[in-house]
Amino acid sequence: MTEMVMVIEDEKEIRDLLQYNLERAGWKVATFADGEKGLDQIFASRPDAVILDLMLPGKNGLEILREVRGEPATADLPVLVLTARGAEMDKLLGFEHGADDYLTKPFSPREVVARVRALLRRAKPQAGSAAIERGGLRIDFDAREVSVSGRKLTLTPREFDLLAFLARHPGRVVSRDELLRKVWGYDYLGETRTVDVHVRRLRMKLGVEPSFIETVTGAGYKFTTPQG
Repeated sequence: MTEMVMVIEDEKEIRDLLQYNLERAGWKVATFADGEKGLDQIFASRPDAVILDLMLPGKNGLEILREVRGEPATADLPVLVLTARGAEMDKLLGFEHGADDYLTKPFSPREVVARVRALLRRAKPQAGSAAIERGGLRIDFDAREVSVSGRKLTLTPREFDLLAFLARHPGRVVSRDELLRKVWGYDYLGETRTVDVHVRRLRMKLGVEPSFIETVTGAGYKFTTPQG
């Protein structure tokens, strides 16, 4: 079944450019210029991925992200934020609200297609992987599901990938730069705080003190099993 990508972007030229290139890549595409109408359609049709501008009429992108992540049916929906705002704080705000990826205008259509393809691939269960169970935490790589003491968590695709990567390398200190290369798949030059934002969100969802993810000052993070 053909996957559907939704574009919520108020600039017609950009919206048309995205639709053309995404359809050429083989996806169905739905486009909306208004944030509120776009959000309604996300809940009505549950697309496979969303490309979302931040500055929108009706509802802005951060409001949309907050509502999407707050609903169980869409909490794990892959979202690529696309905006002309390039300041680091704007990017971090997007990640704080649950964005999986971020691309600044002007952009290469080929890069957008590559980013969307990567998000969709990460969102799919991968066959042939074992589950990990440690200290009440269970990570099912086939189903891309995580639970703590039987409580199922709702993670974004990026949050799952980050936790899974750390869990597959228990006890090893992993730098922020390495996480950006191996989890995000490319470099966020000078923006390693992106990792910190995602780790903070993960810790909140895991709800375990001390956390499974330990900060190693000046070095990065490592996966550990909390001692009860």
